[in-house]
Amino acid sequence: AGWFRRLLHKPKPSSVESLKSSHSASSSPSSSSSAKSSSSSPGTSLATSSISLSPVSARDISASDSPRWDKSYDVCICHSEGDVELVEELVSYLEGQPESFRCFLQLRDAVAGSAVVTELCDAVQNSHCWVMLITPGFLQDPWCRYQMHQALAEAPMANGRTIPVLKDVERKDYPRELRNIYYIYMVLKEKSFRQIRDTVMRYLQELCQSSTKRME
Repeated sequence: AGWFRRLLHKPKPSSVESLKSSHSASSSPSSSSSAKSSSSSPGTSLATSSISLSPVSARDISASDSPRWDKSYDVCICHSEGDVELVEELVSYLEGQPESFRCFLQLRDAVAGSAVVTELCDAVQNSHCWVMLITPGFLQDPWCRYQMHQALAEAPMANGRTIPVLKDVERKDYPRELRNIYYIYMVLKEKSFRQIRDTVMRYLQELCQSSTKRME
């Protein structure tokens, strides 16, 4: 498929400065469409309440002085080997958005010859948000759980940074470590992708707003 070829041949940015210049040239505002999410208490899915995005444009998020550029990636996706195809679709979707979200995909972006633990830790530390694709394979993969713990240790109380996405997993099997965080339950792939995109966008908007207030 065309998206798969584009994904594999997508050049990895050589520096944050090159990203700044390419994104600051973009002037298209973000769509502030609300995603239909899910309700009630921590440890439940986001499927009925809406996520309202702050009135900050994509131009502000991608400005050369945006705090977005303080990290190498907007999103790090933690997944099991059996879910690679779905994750590649998600990465293609996010990178194809007007905001051109920068995603860390281990299969594509890990440095050959480097230690797995080093790559996982660096990816977590150098990303704004972390998507946890929780499937039966994720629950059985010690590396997935390790990366999940690294993300929680990095920012245990940061709203919107850790984004659990459940697929083919019952609520009772939802990791205890994430019980205080709302999750997205993936039934319709396209809808879940949109929810993930909106959650990342909202976090980056709030990051920019916080930075502006501190400067004032």
